[in-house]
Amino acid sequence: MSARKRTGQVNRETHETKIALALDLDGTGQARLATGIGFFDHMLELLARHSLIDLTVEAKGDLHVDAHHTVEDVGICLGKALVQALGDKSGIRRYGSATVPMDETLATVAVDLSGRAFCVWNAAVPPEMLGTFNAPLAEEFWRAAATNGALNLHVICHHGRNTHHIVEAIFKAGARALRQAVELDPRASGVPSTKGLLA
Repeated sequence: MSARKRTGQVNRETHETKIALALDLDGTGQARLATGIGFFDHMLELLARHSLIDLTVEAKGDLHVDAHHTVEDVGICLGKALVQALGDKSGIRRYGSATVPMDETLATVAVDLSGRAFCVWNAAVPPEMLGTFNAPLAEEFWRAAATNGALNLHVICHHGRNTHHIVEAIFKAGARALRQAVELDPRASGVPSTKGLLA
């Protein structure tokens, strides 16, 4: 285990949203979620459970408009909290990837905590409402997290028909990839880069 607590906490308030997010990279996957968007809470719960990152999110957004601002801003806060929690990234594995099946769907997510933000999204998500969550908002969430978390993220949906399954497989694969990447490697010391820093 790391000598310091690998936690992050972000409070963000705009004219559109008010968000408080906290996470612990060395948690057990506990989640306390209240975004006002049922399906999104479900996806965040999966993210916490499969990454073993403890996650607390309280969000109030302009849901009378739509869910876009809330979902994107939670992604922004998640990315910023990851940066806080990772510190200089000493001892982490840095890379993570996972391929997750869900019935007819197969999704892969690969992540590099490189300090250089990039997102490749190769997943056709149908424009379907899942409760009050417009399914393509999954991309907005992950792009915001990648940009603000300074991570290289690749998302691929190899095949799938059911929109719920596609989005859920992506969140589970993303969680598993993050779990690997943030994990401390007992054989490693220092920052996992020949440059001496990840920024």
